[in-house]
Parts: sequence; structure tokens; C-alpha cells
Amino acid sequence: MKILVAVKQVPDTATQVKISADPRAIDTTGITWIVSPYDEFAVEEALRIKEKRGQGEVVAVSLGPERVKEALRSCLAMGCDRAIHLNDPAWNDADTLVTSKALAAVVKQEAPQLLLCGRQAIDDDMGAVAAQLAELLGWPCASWIMEEAIDGDGKTVRTARQVEGGLEVFDLPLPAVLTAQKGLNEPRYPTLRGIMGAKKKEIRDVKAADLGWAPEPPQLSVVTLEALPPRPPGRILQGDVPTAVKELVRSLREEAKAI
Repeated sequence: MKILVAVKQVPDTATQVKISADPRAIDTTGITWIVSPYDEFAVEEALRIKEKRGQGEVVAVSLGPERVKEALRSCLAMGCDRAIHLNDPAWNDADTLVTSKALAAVVKQEAPQLLLCGRQAIDDDMGAVAAQLAELLGWPCASWIMEEAIDGDGKTVRTARQVEGGLEVFDLPLPAVLTAQKGLNEPRYPTLRGIMGAKKKEIRDVKAADLGWAPEPPQLSVVTLEALPPRPPGRILQGDVPTAVKELVRSLREEAKAI
């Protein structure tokens, strides 16, 4: 079974994000880049499926500039067999739909039985690419899965996602798109052997022309980014408990407009 995992390189969660001189982008100086954490759950699940079945191939794919190879190397160190890097200036301003169309073209070339993604990237939190991919490919899609099991023949997958009070279970025909949620598994740490072995694994560069790509403008554009306003100072309410409670309720209703 061939499994493709779509991953995205994002700023580390500990990064102090600053807006650059161009108000449409962040300042990337000194940023540590990582694989989006939800994508790590997807990579881990793909590897577990391969190990459980005793055969198969796991391919990581990502779109972005040259630095994205670092994220793909991380996936290879975890155990992916090879990687594909969509690396072309034609995609510099790609929105989720353009990204999905480019990824869908690669998926059609590779013809996997399963496509795994994280539920959303932690930089923009849009969570749109997986659903758009499923629509473009005409494949069924199950999002935010907490469990999955592929039948012995590799023709269907049973997935479960958490809902209030239990799990919602779906049986989907393969090929299909699944998005991973925290709790699906515990991603492994790359071993020293895996890190060294990743240096010898293939990362194939794919240009727009390789996909027969005709440049198209994005449907979504960033107009400007704004920093969060400074957090107002806290207040200590004076008086006995009944007085303080009344003042708290009044403040929440009239000033904060929270109730």
C-alpha cells in the first residue's frame, strides 16, 4: 500500500511572531521552522499502517521554498521512504486552493491508496487543504480522526472521530483522504540511525512545468497583518465578597461586554 502524507512547514510554536516591513508577511529572521504538529500525527499513522501491514511505501509531500526540505528531512528521519518537494516560484503566493490543486496533481501522478494530512496547520489554522484535495480528487474524506483501521484487502478504512459523549464511526472506500487529530497516536522521535539514513533518501523536486501547471492567480490574498493589541492591566476588586461580585458582574456586562 502506498500512502502519501501532505505536510507543511510552520514557525515553531515558541516563536515570537513579528510583522515584517511588508505588512502582508511576518518577519522570518531568526525563526525556527518545524513540521506542523498535526502533520506529525499523520506521518506517524502512515508509518504505523505500513508497519502493521508489513509492506508498503510512505511518501511525504510538501509545497514551499527551499527551506521546506528541512521539514521533509524530518519526515524521512521518522521513517518515510521518500519525499516530494513542490518547489517553484509559480507557487510563491499560493493560497489553499492553488496549493490543493498542485498537491492533487502530484497525488494523481503517484496514485496512492491513502492520503493523510494534519487536521490543520498551526500557522494559519485554516484546515482547508485536505477537504479541497478530497473534492478535487473525488475521494471521500474523514476529518479529525481519532482511530483508523484498514481492512485486510486494503479496500476500505474504518475511521472514528470524537463527538460529545463518544465516537462517530465511518466506513470509507479507498482511496480516501483522512486528517489526523491529536490523540490518534504519539509521534515517534527520529533515532540517530533514522537521521543519518534520511540524508540518503530521495527528495524529488517538482516544478510547475512537471505537472503541466498553468499559472493561476490565488483566490485569496492577504491585505495586511496586525499585531494583537497590548493586553490591558488586571484589576483587583475591592470590598467584601457580595460587593466584589456585583462589581465583577457589572464590569463583565457593561465594560467587557462578555455577558
